[in-house]
Order: sequence, then C-alpha cells, then structure tokens
Amino acid sequence: MREITVALVQMKPVLGEPEENLVKMSDFVATIASQQRVDLIVFPELVTSGYELGVRFTEIAQRVPGPTINLMSQRANEHGVYIAFGMVTKEKVESVLYNSAVLVGPDGELVDVYNKIHLRGEERMAFREGYKIPVLETEFGTIGLLLGWDLAFPEVARALALDGAELLCVMANWEASAIDEWKTYLRARAYENTLFVAGVNRIGEDVTLNFGGESMVVGPRGTVYASLTDEVDPGTGQPAEGYTVARIDLDEVRRYREELQILQARQPAAYRALVRKY
Repeated sequence: MREITVALVQMKPVLGEPEENLVKMSDFVATIASQQRVDLIVFPELVTSGYELGVRFTEIAQRVPGPTINLMSQRANEHGVYIAFGMVTKEKVESVLYNSAVLVGPDGELVDVYNKIHLRGEERMAFREGYKIPVLETEFGTIGLLLGWDLAFPEVARALALDGAELLCVMANWEASAIDEWKTYLRARAYENTLFVAGVNRIGEDVTLNFGGESMVVGPRGTVYASLTDEVDPGTGQPAEGYTVARIDLDEVRRYREELQILQARQPAAYRALVRKY
C-alpha cells in the first residue's frame, strides 16, 4: 500500500494583498501539520492575489523562483510536506504573465511550475496560455496540476494519466453559479482516468464574481474521500473557509486500471479529430 494524506485548504484570498494571503496560507500549513502527518497540502488557484485584478496582476506577478515561492518552500521544509498553490508568475519580459500552479517539496526546493493552458473570459487579457502539461515526480508518487477551466477539457487529465499521473491536483476559482459543473467534472475526470482527483476551489467574492467552494478528494471509482461541501458560514450562509484531510492509497490506481482496462482499451488511431481545430 502507498497510503498518503492529502489536505485541501478552501480559502478566501484578500484581493490584491499577497502578503496578507501568504500569512493566512502559512497559518493553515502550520495548523494542519501540527494536527497530523500530512504529505501534500493543496491551495486554490491565484490564492496569493485573488482573481479580479486586471492590470494590477502586473504589479503582483513574480518570477520563478521568487519571494513567494521561496517563502512557501521554507514552509514546506519546516513541516516536511509538499505544498501546491496558485499564483501569478512572469517571464523576464515584464508584460508576459502566467496563471500558474506551483509545487514545492519537503526538501525546501521548487518541484515544478505549470502554466494554465485554458484561459477563460477576462483571463485572456491578463495572461498568456501555457503549452506544457508536465507530470511531477514526488517521494510518494506521480501527480499532475490543473488550474480552473483546465478541468473542463478531458484532454488535459487524459494526457497526464497517460504520462503516469496517479493524482491530479485541481486548483480553481470556480463560480458558485456553476458549482454543479465543478462537482461533475471532478468525478468524471477521476472515473474516466481511474485516478485520484484533489479539487480545491476558493470561496468568497472579489469584485463581481462569487466563488462556490465544494472542495473534495475523489477516488478512481468516484468515491468522495473528503469534502468541504457542507461547510457553511452561519453568518452569511455562504461556503466557509476551512480544510479537510483525506487518507488515500495510490496503489488503487494501478489495481483499478488493471481491472477495468480503460486506458488499455483506447484506440488512438480512431481519435484523429481530437487534435483538429474546431
């Protein structure tokens, strides 16, 4: 058995205040790690900045590595845990920004960065699309990173599964009005690729958008191992901040893939239309 413990942090970032958000993230890491042994902690998309920043993303964006990644790497090292989180990154050319997912490890080093491929709505005005779908090797297994709308495109999860991913970490800013879509996609990606999906969605409002939470860990056969679907702020009736922890066995991925033969039964020669522009 390859059992690991995954923690999901359903957080409300303060718009445009990265220092404040990093303090809150550090507090969550310390709290979670002090209560149990945990292997991976996952935060939402753009958790250091908030979502509706427009041109202000340019002010907050950082290079890789940079101060934010260095700080979270230090936190990962202090607590012996992997940490995945979303932030705005930039190239040496100041105007080239990415909506990125970062993974840092318990050795205090950057594992890798994934730049979001599928940009939606106003994201297209702020960010450049990524073009690589990396699989990340960790001490406990192979994982993939997705951001927000990437989840709606089965090609991303399937590419990661075919490259060996056993766990997908999905970091999102998914709107409350489409929360059923979010929950359906999480289970669908787990089912169709026979792997674990850890989906973390932020809560709260920015300027015009309201985000729906409903973070959860889903297993290869659609089992929900942990969720924050019932966490509600009694004062507002809206989804509440918090975290949940799931204990999962990554060996189940191989077992179910051998049993169900979903990936083995693929017929790639018949799928030529998948790489054709619509």
